[in-house]
Amino acid sequence: MDLKAIFQKWQPKAEAYFSTLPWKNILFFLFFLVMAFIFWLMLFFQKENVEGNYRIPLKYTNIPEDVVFDHPLPEFIEVSVTDRGSEIFRLEVTKRDSLEINVSALSESGTQVLQGDQYRQLILSRLASSSTIRGYYPMNISLATSKLESKKLLVVFDGEITTSRANLVADSVTFIPEIVTAYGSQLSLDQLEVAVTEYTLIKNLKATSQLPININPVEGVKFSPPQVDIFIPIEEYTERTFDVPIAAVGLPDNLDVKFFPSRATVTFTVTLEEYKKIVPEDFEIVLDYSTFHENEDGKVSLELSKSPFTVVNPRLSPSSVEFLFESKVSR
Repeated sequence: MDLKAIFQKWQPKAEAYFSTLPWKNILFFLFFLVMAFIFWLMLFFQKENVEGNYRIPLKYTNIPEDVVFDHPLPEFIEVSVTDRGSEIFRLEVTKRDSLEINVSALSESGTQVLQGDQYRQLILSRLASSSTIRGYYPMNISLATSKLESKKLLVVFDGEITTSRANLVADSVTFIPEIVTAYGSQLSLDQLEVAVTEYTLIKNLKATSQLPININPVEGVKFSPPQVDIFIPIEEYTERTFDVPIAAVGLPDNLDVKFFPSRATVTFTVTLEEYKKIVPEDFEIVLDYSTFHENEDGKVSLELSKSPFTVVNPRLSPSSVEFLFESKVSR
């Protein structure tokens, strides 16, 4: 195709057309600027031995869990190639997939260092068949590994969990899985008792949630899996109050005790499901005579001696009462 002849053929017609339009000089300039670019692009596409430089990301797959690499692995390969202009342009504008390095397959074949023709063929698998490699860096990739010891560790949460106003965490959080495997030297593993999550703030939960969370990295140790799911049971709660009588035990036979006031108000939080199941008799305030009879100020602090396990944050008001001993009248 004679591109120059085509360009010269259409030039007079274009000039005659644009001469009849307003702003003809600007339009004429823009038209020929676009035409010049297209002309250059077509020449570039047909040109041979055009050079291009590319960065190809690396993806390492099928890495055994119980090994560690003896040398750091590169994340990219810098490659210089030559090819037709059309292929170089395609490589420039299209997204290049990662170059996959199957560690297990290479190790099983006895490859400890990826280099030479094997390395070049792997790079070519991500290029056009017509491309020629001029150079690449790094020149080789060491896949040498060392065997690691292993240890099972319980996952422990590090962070804070808050809920919306009407909700609370209904039970202990759990993890899926609850146990992970740590790989490292025996010295490194001896210093670990649990696998701690990364410090995480989980805010304003309104419903039971299952969220991904990372295991906090430890230098020289590899965790499998490196990420677990945290399961947080959330239920809607409401407050309720009861008046509870104050009683005493362990009194001498000749003494009685009066409390002022004689009852305390217990305020607690409970799920909507358990709300109607709770009754005043589920709570007791029973004080032991031996713990308060020598109080010189005539006051005793109150504590619940009985409450349902389903209630949350029970509180007493007042928190202390006055007491007075009376002698029993013998009959």
